[in-house]
Formats: sequence, structure tokens, C-alpha cells
Amino acid sequence: MLISDAFAQSAGAISANSTVGMIVQLLLIFMVFYFILIRPQKKKIMQHEAMLAAIVKGDKIVTGGGIIGVVEKANGDKLDVKIAEGVVVSVDRFTVRGMADSSDVVPQSKSSNTTATGKKVSKVKKNK
Repeated sequence: MLISDAFAQSAGAISANSTVGMIVQLLLIFMVFYFILIRPQKKKIMQHEAMLAAIVKGDKIVTGGGIIGVVEKANGDKLDVKIAEGVVVSVDRFTVRGMADSSDVVPQSKSSNTTATGKKVSKVKKNK
């Protein structure tokens, strides 16, 4: 015989102690998930919503698409954002990812030979 009589008789009903232990373990797992995952995510969402509500004219923002600009007009859910000299785009307030540093936005003049990063562009002369 492959199974002894002792092992066959031990497959009884689940006791009350093991049920209570299982419930305690599930509660501990839920508490860990709450304090490590759920609570910090809610806090981050609340901070982002507060930042979106506080956007006013003159703020430097970064959109979800990576566009960096200065808010020219904030009316309701739409923002008019100046991204270059003479270029103003309208974006939805909820597409704003965050606030940009002042070093991220480089003022460009029409006569300047600089790139968006502020580096000088050298002109190459061709010999004829």
C-alpha cells in the first residue's frame, strides 16, 4: 500500500484556528498594500490636482508631450501656452505634467544664433 493509514486519517475539516489565522494574514497583506502602494499614489494624485488648479498666467509648464512653455492665458480647462516667439498653442489643463524650471525655458530672439539648449550655432563657410 502506498499511503499509510495515518496520512489518510489526518485529512479532517479546517479548524477555527486556521480560519482566524488566514483572515489575520489577509488583513496584514491588505495593510501592507495600503501603506506601500495605495496611500502614496493617492497623495501623489492629490498633489498633481492641486498643481493643476494653481496654474496661472506666467507659469512655466511641461505638457505630457514634452512641450515646455509659458502660460499666456488660463481660462477654465484650456491654457494658451507660448512655446516660441510668436507661437502660442492651446492645450488642455489636464495634459500638463508638471512645472518647468526657469532654466528649461530659454528666451529666443530673432537675431540670435542659439539653439533651444542655449548653445551657439557656428556657421560653416563653403569655399567656392
